[in-house]
Formats: sequence, C-alpha cells, structure tokens
Amino acid sequence: MTQPVALITGCSSGIGRALADAYGNAGYSVWATARKAADLEALCAAGFNAVELDVNDANAIAQLAARLETQAGGLDVLINNAGYGAMGPLLDGGAEAMRRQFETNVFSLIEITRALFPLLRQRKGLVINIGSVSGVLVTPFAGTYCASKAAVHALSDALRLELAPFSINVMEVQPGAIASSFGANASREAEQLISEGSPWWPLREGIRARANASQDNPTPATDVARDILAASQRANPPRLLRLGNGSRALPLLAALLPKNLLEHALKKRFGLNRQLS
Repeated sequence: MTQPVALITGCSSGIGRALADAYGNAGYSVWATARKAADLEALCAAGFNAVELDVNDANAIAQLAARLETQAGGLDVLINNAGYGAMGPLLDGGAEAMRRQFETNVFSLIEITRALFPLLRQRKGLVINIGSVSGVLVTPFAGTYCASKAAVHALSDALRLELAPFSINVMEVQPGAIASSFGANASREAEQLISEGSPWWPLREGIRARANASQDNPTPATDVARDILAASQRANPPRLLRLGNGSRALPLLAALLPKNLLEHALKKRFGLNRQLS
C-alpha cells in the first residue's frame, strides 16, 4: 500500500509540531512546514520532510505543490494550522493590522488548499482547518483575531460543500486553551501596539490579560494532536471538532447567555467597565 502523506503548516511548535509527531508515529509521510532555520533543522532531525514556507508567499506555495507532486504523487491530509493572534484595540491596529492577520490566518488557507487541490483530488483526501473558539465567542482586544477565525469557520463550511463532489472531506477544529507559544507570540504582538499615546493606555493590563488568555489552564498540545489524528482516520470524519479547555463551555455561553450579560462579564474581565476621558 502507498504510504499516506500529510502536509502540516506551522510546525515550529505547539499544535503544529504535536500534529507532525502524531501523524509521523501513525505511519504517515509528514511534510512539515516552518519559517525559521532552527525549526526546520529540528523538524528534519525528527525525520520529517521539513519545508521552509511563508504561507503568504504565492511562489513558495507553488513550489511546495510541485515538490509534493513530484516526490509524493498525492496528498491524503492537508492541515492548515499556520496562524497567529493579532491582539490589541481594533482602532489602534487599524486596517493594516487586519490585513496582516487575514493574510496569514485566512487568505493563505485558501491559497494553500487551492494549490494542493489536484493532489487531494487524486487521493480523495481530507482538509483540516484549525479555527478557534475565539471565532464563536468574540472578546475585546482580540477583535481582529476573532474575526479571522470566524472567517475560517465560514470558509470551512463553504469548502466542505464545494469539495464534496470530489470526495474530499473538510474537518474544522476549534481549539480552546492549548499549551503552546501562542500566548507569548500574542503578547509580543500586543506590546507592539500598547503605547502611552493610545486612548486605551489605562486599560493596558486588560489587553495583556487577553493576550495571555489562551494559556489559562491549557490542554497539552499532544492530547489535541492525538484526538485530531483519531478523528481524521474515521471513515466519516466529523465536520467540527472542539478540543481543549473551554472549547465547549465558551461556545455554549455565547449561544445561551443573553448578550447584555455576556458583554457585562467581558467588560468586567478585561477592565472595560470603567469610563475613560
């Protein structure tokens, strides 16, 4: 039998690296992408097909598709995992921060899937998009990130319908709090925006709290990767998989709690229940 092939983006750490290990241990030929040389060396040393990839580089995506066709001949599982969290007040970051966030979290997902569609079609493969519960329960100081993940959810639903005639399944994963470098990266993004000139400067601790919220009692990434692998190997993979701390409770709150009560709780949690001049 032909060895199954999995391509996973964003494998430097966290969920991406855990997924590479899980699929590799399950017998897949894993193509693991990252940007930094040190991460690529670690992935190569672990036995993966390590590929340098900036998911916003159209030429690099095309080259990856060509390499996969030549060396693997097809693709069984595509996991669109690469992404980051733009944190801070919407009006501080403005449209430019939104463009950067959507380029990485949303547009690249479509471009990569589009480039690899012929290989997925050959194997009647599976596309796994890593969304977030943040796309369901919108929080302050993460509006751009929440919007990008809400877009991932909508696009996953559309792709599922459009790829069905080709026997390609689409599974969306909505993680909650997962142990990873996401919080540190989000905090770094937030610190680049936080300044004394911002009208939200007095609320800077609330911004920092939101940036680190993903690391509140996080679920190990290895547990999440194990469950994603198991779900992907079912005869009929689920359309939606919620994993990790808060992944079920937070969407339930968003659905059942009256909006005014939910907003009151969020304002209190992130220091927005005070008036600024």
